[in-house]
Amino acid sequence: MKPIPLERHGFDASQIVLGCMGMGGSWDDSPITGEQIKQGQAAVEAALDIGITMFDHADIYTRGKAEKVFGQILKDQPSLRDNIILQSKCGIRFADETGPHRFDFSEKHILASVDGILERLGTDYLDILLLHRPDPLVEPEEVALAFRKLKAAGKVRAFGVSNMNHGQIKLLQAYCDEPIVANQLEMSLLKTGFIDTGVHVNQEAARENLFPDGTIEYCRLENVQLQAWSPMAQGLYSGKSLEGQPKSVIKTANRVQELAEEKGTTPESIVLAWLMTHPAQIQPVIGTTRPERIYAGKDAFHLCLTREEWYELYISTRGVALP
Repeated sequence: MKPIPLERHGFDASQIVLGCMGMGGSWDDSPITGEQIKQGQAAVEAALDIGITMFDHADIYTRGKAEKVFGQILKDQPSLRDNIILQSKCGIRFADETGPHRFDFSEKHILASVDGILERLGTDYLDILLLHRPDPLVEPEEVALAFRKLKAAGKVRAFGVSNMNHGQIKLLQAYCDEPIVANQLEMSLLKTGFIDTGVHVNQEAARENLFPDGTIEYCRLENVQLQAWSPMAQGLYSGKSLEGQPKSVIKTANRVQELAEEKGTTPESIVLAWLMTHPAQIQPVIGTTRPERIYAGKDAFHLCLTREEWYELYISTRGVALP
């Protein structure tokens, strides 16, 4: 098996990532409870048990509580930090006394955000920092300066982005000394725009696809790790109620279940394997904190779908034949 792009950047990262957005309870200022810390610990233990060594955060997740919960886990298990890859994001600002909900890639905000992330996680450094969503007012020189300072201070090892097209990445890369190592986008059996963009070249159907053309190819060419958020489509193909869903979703969920039975595995592993079979070597970022659902994805690490099985699921979820 070929190394995933992050390995080419010096990271011994698992191809499946545990997304920690659900840690810490509700998105408000309520205090963290002991039960929430236990839930976080159980999720981390399950992830480690199946070979997940990379954990994804953002400074906004449960308004900082997700990072605080994880920080407590690291405090209780100090040796854990050296054996995992920690990634977090910044750039989204909620409405406050100074302004509305907005995006902020200013040098000042990036530097302050990282200090807050490190404090909540209780660690001296992040392995990877992602800029969370494109800031229309971005000054790439400021981003480059912030990255340079963070790298020099030993606070961040590498940098990436989230929800960006290849033009936006190229703009940042033109000013940044450090390579952009990752791009996190929504990709799944439900959100197949990343595939449709290539399939629909010179087709009318391309007008309906919002996924940025050329982004997958650019990331593959430049060794930018593609990461998929919401890769299991919130359980739509692995047990969630299908009431009111379109025929294509119901048909695909049924076929996922059949394949799982044929291969002696779970629907979760089939859904993740569908993404991981793509030659871009996508990293699914699974967002559950339930140990049973984490364990359910363990076979995806070694499960290979045939070309025919991959296409069967893709055509099924499209709901229409290929052009």
